[in-house]
Amino acid sequence: MTLTCSPAASSVPCSVLLLAGGRGVRMGGCDKGLLPWKGKPLIAHVQAVVRPFTDDVIISCNRNQNSYQAYADQLVEDSQKDFPGPLAGVLAGLAVAQHPWLLVLACDAPKIDEALIRALFAARPATDSALMVQQAGQWQPMFSLIPKALLPGLQQDWDEGERSLLRALLKRDPRALTCASDDPRLSNFNTPELLIGSH
Repeated sequence: MTLTCSPAASSVPCSVLLLAGGRGVRMGGCDKGLLPWKGKPLIAHVQAVVRPFTDDVIISCNRNQNSYQAYADQLVEDSQKDFPGPLAGVLAGLAVAQHPWLLVLACDAPKIDEALIRALFAARPATDSALMVQQAGQWQPMFSLIPKALLPGLQQDWDEGERSLLRALLKRDPRALTCASDDPRLSNFNTPELLIGSH
């Protein structure tokens, strides 16, 4: 696949993982990434923002693969059934990522913009540490940049029973990208009320 990348993208060879593998409990069991917002599925909005930055868009999904294929270079699914959580999706993404860094984003955050992506790249640690957005002291692992070098350690945590992506990353001294507590770009539309009210 031939892709013209922006200067920011070429300076940080990066794969992008869009997490769309959840159960969608707060959406009544619906597949969140495929729910419409402003005339397009949520996943389409997120993918459109990240597409110029990478030639390796990975989508973690556990159903509706045919629908997600149009937005991805690669699809992955959790190694364990029954929707075990985002750590499983991140492990699957890291395993197939074609670049040394993996940008992790949620499928239900369609207000992200290029400036946020560039800020994450600019704050990338020089060491093999993860970078996570932090708001009012709260870590946001669904907006993170993870080096592929962390895969063995994260996999070991999983094998030992860890299921929290946040806890697994916090064990490895992550760096923080501080964002305002009311930054609209970090809004997650994870309930029907939020999705409808955001139009």
